Amino acid sequence: MNTATIQEIKKELVTLKQPDVVNLCLRLARFKKENKELLTYLLFHASDEDGFVQLIKEEIDEQFREMNQSHLYYAKKSLRKILRMVNKYARYSSATETEVELRIHFCTKLKHSNIRIHKDKVLVKLYATQVGKIRKLVGALHPDLQYDYESAVAALE
Repeated sequence: MNTATIQEIKKELVTLKQPDVVNLCLRLARFKKENKELLTYLLFHASDEDGFVQLIKEEIDEQFREMNQSHLYYAKKSLRKILRMVNKYARYSSATETEVELRIHFCTKLKHSNIRIHKDKVLVKLYATQVGKIRKLVGALHPDLQYDYESAVAALE
């Protein structure tokens, strides 16, 4: 079976009646957790981006509190898990400001944690990659927003 393109799907969705579209969305949500999370974001959080960012920051904080730091291996595993979560929610939002906020918060929490990131090459690279992504994202923002984020980025280095 060949997968339809986005344009073909859009044309078909336009021709359907509203109850049919609702049923399709609900059926789609049943199959994957990510689909359900995306629908939750679009329905309940997309209108309040600041509230969404705060919610995700609290979730990041909780993940850092629960992190197993007894061994560097477990800490790296937990950090990768948190970073996957940040990437997923940034993708849901698709707002550059949201992604910058989440990545800055992640890097700030990592920098202020008790994890010795400078002892491990992987963690040094992970941190440097995130700072690089933040710099690239900030460069794509409006100049007023760039100015606002520059001090936060400078504090990460």
